Amino acid sequence: MKITRVRITVVEVPQVAPVAPYRSHIRTSSTTRSAIIRVDTDEGLAGWGEHNVNFLPNVSARRMEQKAQEWLAGRDPLNIELYHRECPFETRLKSGVEMALWDLRGKAAGLPLAVLLGGIIRPEVELAACMGIQSYERAGEMARYYVEQGYTTLKTKAGSDMQEDLDMVRGVRDAVGGRLKLRIDPNRAYTPQQAAELARRLEEYDLEYFEQPIPAEPLADAAWLRRQTRTPIALNESVTDPASVWEILKAGAAAFILPDTPQAGGIGPCVKIGHVCEAAGIPCIMHCGHDLGPKTAAMVHVAAACPAYSLANDSTYYGVERDITIEPLPIVRGRIAVPTRPGLGVEGDPEQIARYAVDC
Repeated sequence: MKITRVRITVVEVPQVAPVAPYRSHIRTSSTTRSAIIRVDTDEGLAGWGEHNVNFLPNVSARRMEQKAQEWLAGRDPLNIELYHRECPFETRLKSGVEMALWDLRGKAAGLPLAVLLGGIIRPEVELAACMGIQSYERAGEMARYYVEQGYTTLKTKAGSDMQEDLDMVRGVRDAVGGRLKLRIDPNRAYTPQQAAELARRLEEYDLEYFEQPIPAEPLADAAWLRRQTRTPIALNESVTDPASVWEILKAGAAAFILPDTPQAGGIGPCVKIGHVCEAAGIPCIMHCGHDLGPKTAAMVHVAAACPAYSLANDSTYYGVERDITIEPLPIVRGRIAVPTRPGLGVEGDPEQIARYAVDC
């Protein structure tokens, strides 16, 4: 089997309530942008992939497509380890193409991706509902809504103001008590000293974890922060590949690890990160970047097959106006069943891709 053609389309899909408007300490947004990748082969199989391009400057689908087409044409799509050794693409594009190759590999074998990754140990994968920064009152309203929808875990953005973060957390706890596991993510907004103060003040609210409150480097700052508080510390932006996770674990810098395919370089590296964390007894959570169908399906397969991904995984998939796949993944009581069709188990819908396409 050889690759014959690569097509890349950047799409921008509106988000709807309860996700939109999604406010972080950096910006507020009500859309999500992804590059949707289709890789065709000489045997008539097509593989689908996705990588996020939210808020990136100078994104060009045409340039990405030209680069991918020139390098991939004529190559074997099933040798994914060789792809990782030789691929010259930047990490995001590399991850999106790699996802399409895994989809092709599953289709060629007639097996769901999770089976190729080792087997399905979780027939359903739990999602963590995600929300932007909210007031005390609105945080309580949304927490009650998510409990009613069957979610057991809530992740919130944070980082504009420490008191605002505390009020938001208190709003969730006052509304639903311990019925939601609670995570907050300031996206590197705080200094180590500020993060330590906030973490100590958060201890009474029993967070599942406090995600990447400080810059990714130096790693010693995260190790120091863990010693200052009983609130567990999780790292996401510090996680760039399996080697980075090894360094995090050696430093004792995190209690939880959150990889994502565009940062790590694809599905394969996220699986390897899971193996490292499994050996260390550290839970993994798949991070999301306001994903559409292909990337959400990839998350489900990774979490279904890897023991370390034992907690609810980030998702805002329930908040998109419409997916760009033919059959959107159903969410039932905060869970997605592992797709049973070969590969990712989802197929891009040319009509919806054209509807949401961005000329770039």
